[in-house]
Amino acid sequence: MTEDSIPAGRPGWQPSHPGEALREDIFPALGLSVAEAAGTLGVSRQMLHRVLAERASVTPEMAVRLGKLCGDGPRIWLAMQQAHDLWRAERALADEVARIPTLRPV
Repeated sequence: MTEDSIPAGRPGWQPSHPGEALREDIFPALGLSVAEAAGTLGVSRQMLHRVLAERASVTPEMAVRLGKLCGDGPRIWLAMQQAHDLWRAERALADEVARIPTLRPV
């Protein structure tokens, strides 16, 4: 991996999936079970389970719902998902991206 492809700050640090924060911190602090949270959010328990198990991404629609429930708006949830996804993509594609030249205007 080249220096250009490693995120600034903590190159070895993997950003958490939003499902981890929901599962480990948010829902317990709110006293919500998965079934209660799903009902309140207006989504299926299965969909919420997939997010909590980190098998599904937080979509913009889910981010709007979570942002309202938690009172922090949707952007934080999308930013968490984007950081997680980008970290994984940079590492998965590192060898391939290293072969792509960086072109500069002449």
